[in-house]
Amino acid sequence: MPSPRVLAFDAGGTKLLGGVVDADGVVHNRVRLPIAGAGREELLDIFAESSQELRRMAPDVVAAGFGIPSLIDRGRGLSVQSVHLPLDDLPFGEVMEKRLGVPVAWDNDTNLALLAEHRLGAARGASEALMLTIGTGIGGAIMLDGELYRGSAGAAGELGHVTVDLEGPPCQGGCPGRGCLEAVASGTAIGREAALAAAEAPESGLGRAVASGRPPIGELVTELAHAGDAAAQSVLELVGRRLGAGVVNLVHIFNPEVVVLGGGAMAAGDYLLGPARAVVAERGLRPSRDVVRVVAASLGDDAGLVGAALAALEVAVGEETAGAWR
Repeated sequence: MPSPRVLAFDAGGTKLLGGVVDADGVVHNRVRLPIAGAGREELLDIFAESSQELRRMAPDVVAAGFGIPSLIDRGRGLSVQSVHLPLDDLPFGEVMEKRLGVPVAWDNDTNLALLAEHRLGAARGASEALMLTIGTGIGGAIMLDGELYRGSAGAAGELGHVTVDLEGPPCQGGCPGRGCLEAVASGTAIGREAALAAAEAPESGLGRAVASGRPPIGELVTELAHAGDAAAQSVLELVGRRLGAGVVNLVHIFNPEVVVLGGGAMAAGDYLLGPARAVVAERGLRPSRDVVRVVAASLGDDAGLVGAALAALEVAVGEETAGAWR
């Protein structure tokens, strides 16, 4: 009997990643679509049409899994609040099951990414783990005693909305805060700082690239940093240290074994990770500072997809089969 395959989707603030995932956690038949600015019905249509496209390539899929950037009421089956996507107060699983005609599993995107890293990646073997996904915003997830921690109302893990600067810039989307970690250390923050750095250093590689019409976004900054541009490297140093300030607060609260950093911004690698680690080393208290590992997600951008697939497998074929990934 062939091993089961599932559809898996990871929805971020600006893009949707999808694929067919097999029982070994290997992603096939990928799709990547822009979703920034999409209204609710358009967004649900994109999810459904992407599913249909993948099912034409893999008609044997047994379920679908979705990771979405939302607070979730599991008891009522509602996406309660999503800062970046128009999914508030939506019975997401019920809606998608009707559209797709297969069982649907769904959860917060970073919860699923941490689940995947715990089963297969950088948090494997850790009982106490945190994850931050750094993209348009910053998602968070908490694992305590080997289980995802959801809090009294299912809203735990919004680690990107811890305040690190009371007078900082406004946060994004539906967040009323200022100076949230997401506001100062996300991919969006990298873009904002890149625009400032380009204006201050017009003769730098970053300054010339922006002057030529390239948008000052994280992908450009990462490209130029790896190429040796000092202005781009300085932007990542600044944002990385801000990220580290958030991480060290979380280390003091949770005393985790590992903090996993994932999401698209981590393509910057050590230019972002190094400064974050340095702040934890400088400002952390013993023994928490000495036992924690601050690491990049070993599954990279696939962490959310693999986590969504794992959830889908558990819905479709049960914990025993999905547990083979442990």
